[in-house]
Amino acid sequence: MRVYGRGGRRRIAGVAGLVLTLMLAACGGERPAPRPRNGAPITLSSEPSRETRQCFADLSGANVRYSPLPDRDFGGGCILTGTVQLIDFGLPTTNLKAMTCPLSRTFVAWARYGVVPAGREILGSPVVKIETFGTYSCRGIIGGGGATAGKLSEHAHANAVDVSAFVLADGRRIAIEQDWRNPDPAVRDFLQIVHASACKRFRTVLSPDYNAAHYNHLHFDMGGRPFCR
Repeated sequence: MRVYGRGGRRRIAGVAGLVLTLMLAACGGERPAPRPRNGAPITLSSEPSRETRQCFADLSGANVRYSPLPDRDFGGGCILTGTVQLIDFGLPTTNLKAMTCPLSRTFVAWARYGVVPAGREILGSPVVKIETFGTYSCRGIIGGGGATAGKLSEHAHANAVDVSAFVLADGRRIAIEQDWRNPDPAVRDFLQIVHASACKRFRTVLSPDYNAAHYNHLHFDMGGRPFCR
């Protein structure tokens, strides 16, 4: 019979705990979040598709200043194709980096024809700036479960944007986190109108009414089946 000292017993217990942890991690849990490739992303050499070229033409025709970006592979399934950097479309917007061209085209239309008029007509002051949490992020779906567990977010393809606040010409700032359930009916009406306008344009629209993960922003993306909440 083999006899272990006190230190040996501690080492065995530690190994056993590690083995148990690995076994539990492998049993039916969510897949780990995707990992971007260490170092610089790989630039892919490919010509824009016909749909992407048409989207570029649509942006130019709408007097949008933009810059096409190279297709890039960041690893972990996070691949960006047909993306642009919006430079100027008449409404300053924070944190907009790479966006798929269809997302940028839709975002511009929503900002111009949904957000700005809603501010002027409902709050008596036009929106002069939109604040966002950004577009691209190599990660899985946050706050999802069931069929969405372990799936890449549309953010992993720069096909989503998270809007956090609106700044009006009179200096007021309407933030999703503080104002989604604001007792002022005009503020609530404004947010409901811009939300409804988004639902007519984007494929997926998620608000604080969807789940706790969206308590402070409106999520818009161009993937999957139409869904608005």
